[in-house]
Amino acid sequence: MRLIWSLFLRLMGWSLKGAFPYHIKKCVLIVGPHTSSWDFVIGIAFRSKLRFTHAKFLGKAELFKGPFGFIFRKLGGFPVERFEQHNMVAQAAALFENHNTFLLVLSPEGTRKKVGRLRTGFYHIAKKAGVPIVMAGMDYANKQVFFSDPFYPTDNEAADFQKIYQYYAPIKGKIPGQGMAHLLLPNS
Repeated sequence: MRLIWSLFLRLMGWSLKGAFPYHIKKCVLIVGPHTSSWDFVIGIAFRSKLRFTHAKFLGKAELFKGPFGFIFRKLGGFPVERFEQHNMVAQAAALFENHNTFLLVLSPEGTRKKVGRLRTGFYHIAKKAGVPIVMAGMDYANKQVFFSDPFYPTDNEAADFQKIYQYYAPIKGKIPGQGMAHLLLPNS
């Protein structure tokens, strides 16, 4: 499949800028801005190309029901109930304990729509699991995917989120108006 996905990316004009920090065996990998269903397809293609066999994702439970649910499980998905309290942070953090290598891939927005703030679950999962966060940018303007240096969540959540906003603010998603530039505080 790697050859097919690599060909797909080449035909679509996508490339990798820089490299993923492979020395990190466990991390929360946040990918943004998430503005289109195409993000999932491009992400799966890069997952194959980069040999992220240990990359898993959380998805809304509805995706895992019906005749196509097995596809999302096969792709590394774990279903989550979005509207019930199941202590998702603790459950997701426990996944790191059970694996020698583990990348949990999440969208910090939690939706394809424009948001007023990012969700905080990814941040608290990384903190509870004691793993770094790596940010991945999907830049549709230049058709490039790139990665940040890993960083560990600190005790200053507001400063950490400003760092995240600064990283994602200039990146144009498939639908540019739904990006994260508006989340950046002035003079940041």
